[in-house]
Amino acid sequence: MTEKRDYYEILGVPRNASTEEIKKVFRQLALKHHPDRNPDNKAESEKNFKQIAEAYEVLSDPEKRARYDRFGHAGLGGYTSHGFSSIDDIMDIFGSELGDNFFSSIFGGGGRRRPRGRNLRMEVTISFKEAATGVEKTLNVHRNEICNECKGLGAKKNDIIKCATCDGRGEVVQNHGFFAIQTACPRCQGQGKMIKTPCAVCHGNGMEKKEQEIKVKIPAGIEDSSRLRVPRQGEPAIDGSERGDLYCDIFVAPDTVFERYGLDVLCEMPITFSQAALGVELDIPTLNGDVKLKIPAGTISGHIFTIKNIGFPDLNSRQRGSQLVRVMIEPPNQLSKEHEELIKQIKNLEDAAKVNILRKAEIIREVNDD
Repeated sequence: MTEKRDYYEILGVPRNASTEEIKKVFRQLALKHHPDRNPDNKAESEKNFKQIAEAYEVLSDPEKRARYDRFGHAGLGGYTSHGFSSIDDIMDIFGSELGDNFFSSIFGGGGRRRPRGRNLRMEVTISFKEAATGVEKTLNVHRNEICNECKGLGAKKNDIIKCATCDGRGEVVQNHGFFAIQTACPRCQGQGKMIKTPCAVCHGNGMEKKEQEIKVKIPAGIEDSSRLRVPRQGEPAIDGSERGDLYCDIFVAPDTVFERYGLDVLCEMPITFSQAALGVELDIPTLNGDVKLKIPAGTISGHIFTIKNIGFPDLNSRQRGSQLVRVMIEPPNQLSKEHEELIKQIKNLEDAAKVNILRKAEIIREVNDD
């Protein structure tokens, strides 16, 4: 007689593994070794699947596991199951439907999950300043709603008949050798009933297209191309279960004055040569209105000044970015003769200063050479 493998070895978990760890591993192995997913090696898959299910049946039950840990396989002889009544029961449940529906029936989900309504997506464009301050938008959403005429039944005056294929059960059983696979009825799509005379308004769909106004709050600091989820503002499910969600793709329109760099806001400020040379105090545009900024004498073109805590707010903290001001010296487009004469005088002074600087450099080199 072949000795039975250790259950912990079959699942590949340590002896002190938690119930959640065992459950997680069983999910993975059951999907991997299910015969329907291994059509080229069904015999081996069936063998592995039965071992995995048997190991899980014992190790997921605290009483069975304690008895197994103490006495091994011998301690389970004649032991009454408190989970699945047999390995075949596990396989029947698994064979009925792969995926979340199957696992929800095993792990306490109470059977097949009811599908939610359809999610919707729409694009929303906001201004640069609205992205900085936050805004509430009223959106016109076109979505399917439960038909008022038939209340979602899809039939005229409740003209509904029982599905002849599944006899109203909504499910059919197909035998595949070792397995009996239970699936949704292909004729009635699992509803168990069929429409004899369709509703004149929704034509049997149970839904009709409507336009709804929805208010959506867009938080301050949101970035361009962000996706905002609005819970339960999608379409309803035909069976009355939970609505889907509305996803808003947010696009921020470019601004003529400001550019965004993370939480910081950059603007360029043109100044004249005389303002850069002598210094000046200017009114600088910001997201919160104009503020005063002192430009010191001798400022070079391209220099960036920073005004803290008036940039974009951070979505996840109280942090706030800065306003960056890049000054750009712009020469005048047209010069009067008076301006030309003054600039020539400045040039002569600059040339004289350069000569003095060069002469000083020569003197220093001569002193060093000596």
